Amino acid sequence: MNTSLTLQHITRPARKENAPLLLLLHGYGSNEEDLFSFAPEISEDIFIVSARAPYDMQPQGAAWYAINFDAAGGKFSDNDQARESMMKINTFLEELKTTYSIDPNNMNVLGFSQGAILSYGLSLSQPGLFRNVVAMSGYINEDIIAGRDGLGVRFRESEIKTNYFISHGTVDQVVPYEWAKKAPLLMEEIGAGYVFKDYPIGHGVSRDNFYDMKEWLETRVLKS
Repeated sequence: MNTSLTLQHITRPARKENAPLLLLLHGYGSNEEDLFSFAPEISEDIFIVSARAPYDMQPQGAAWYAINFDAAGGKFSDNDQARESMMKINTFLEELKTTYSIDPNNMNVLGFSQGAILSYGLSLSQPGLFRNVVAMSGYINEDIIAGRDGLGVRFRESEIKTNYFISHGTVDQVVPYEWAKKAPLLMEEIGAGYVFKDYPIGHGVSRDNFYDMKEWLETRVLKS
C-alpha cells in the first residue's frame, strides 16, 4: 500500500516503461483490494493502480461520498463530497504521472458503482481526461458534472475521443437498471463512442461481464 500520494493505493506495474494507465475506483463500502482482483487477468502491458476512497467506513471499507437517508427512507448522495473526491482524484492523477512510468496521453479508468458515477463525472466534466472509461453498475449524476451546458460541443472538440464501456445488471437492487439506461442517451447526445451491455445479474460483475469488458478495454488501451 502506497500512502505517500493524495490517495492510498496499490499497484500492478506493467512490464514496459511508459505504459498505459488503468485507474480502478471501487464502490461504496468496499476498498482498493476489491477491483484489484481483476489485475491478474488484465494485460501486463497496462499499469494498474487501484485507489482507496478517502472516507473510511467500518470495518475495512471506504466511500467516495456519503449516502444519506431522509425521513421517508429515500436515499440521496452528498454531492459536495462527491465533487471533493473528484478533485482528489484529479490531483492523484497528476501525482501518478510524476511517480510512475505511465503514458500521460493514455489514461483510462474503470469504476464500479460509486466509482463508476465518479468516472462519469470526471470524464464528462473534463473531456479528454481519459481515453477510455469503463462504468460498471453506475449511473450519470448530472449534478456533479461541471459545465453541463455546452458539453456536447466540448466533447466533440476534445483532442482525445473518449470511449465508454457501460454495463449493468438487469436485476440490480442497488442502482436501478432504468437509471443506467439513461447513459446511452447522453452518449448519443454528445457524440461519444460507447458500448452498452446488460447481464441477468444484480449489483455485481458476472464472468461474462468481466470478459466482455476485458476484450473491449485491452483492444482500445493497447491500440497503437
